[in-house]
Amino acid sequence: MKSITATGGYGIGLRRDHYEDFLKGAVPVDFVEVISENYMVDGGNPLRVLEQVRKDLPVILHGVSMSVGSAEGLDTAYLQRLRRLADRIEPLWVSDHICWTRTSAHNSHDLLPLPYIEEALKVVCKNIEHAQEVLGRELVLENPSSYLSFPGDEMTEWEFIAAITQRTGCQLLLDINNVVVSAHNHNFSADDYIEGLPLERVRQVHLAGHTDGDIKIDTHDHPVSDATWDLYARTRPLLGDVAVMIERDDKIPALDELLEELTIARGFDSNNAIALREEASVSSNLRMAL
Repeated sequence: MKSITATGGYGIGLRRDHYEDFLKGAVPVDFVEVISENYMVDGGNPLRVLEQVRKDLPVILHGVSMSVGSAEGLDTAYLQRLRRLADRIEPLWVSDHICWTRTSAHNSHDLLPLPYIEEALKVVCKNIEHAQEVLGRELVLENPSSYLSFPGDEMTEWEFIAAITQRTGCQLLLDINNVVVSAHNHNFSADDYIEGLPLERVRQVHLAGHTDGDIKIDTHDHPVSDATWDLYARTRPLLGDVAVMIERDDKIPALDELLEELTIARGFDSNNAIALREEASVSSNLRMAL
């Protein structure tokens, strides 16, 4: 099993479409990220594949159902299953989202927004502390994409997130695409958002695509947008040794296409990003023509 001491590098999300690519041999990535809930079972083919991939690559467990914003607290059985998976896989870290997804009687299977008020902040922090205690590790939490705001908000989203890290000691997963989406939808400055975060807490970066319109939708079914690349270019010099990955969850292309985007991301560390973006754009147009 490969060492998990690395904290930086470049990776992609491991999705079913690419299982065979990873099982056949080496893929030029530094790590993979998986959706935790897809593997929180005893046995089954997905878990067997993950264990095989984990022999060669570090893994990040990224959840979508912890629901740290739930006023009723966290699901202890869920946390225990997640702890068993983490103990089995030995991930780089365990991450989830700053949102809520469920009540005691219903799971929305969607990442729902929180009001940015002190009362909600206390709930979120209490839940994060509980999760960290059960899991035996710091959580890494992702900034949300959102489509509505609450009239009673007492602080900005970035102030809310900064307070979470200060009170709980958790780390951050900075989703650049989510910042672009929410900045457009709520008419705030994406750069102000970045500047307001405790960037020393950022452990990982997500780069993904969205659907444009009067309201941008975080669909993860398109290549990384120019706006997201541009914000990443301005943000990357402000970050330390972080893990950067391409996230695609729908209309998943061939592995080579994702690796082309990952090459662009790597280029920001070598001042060659513009040329790589142009080259990738030409390749994409050729594929569409064929």
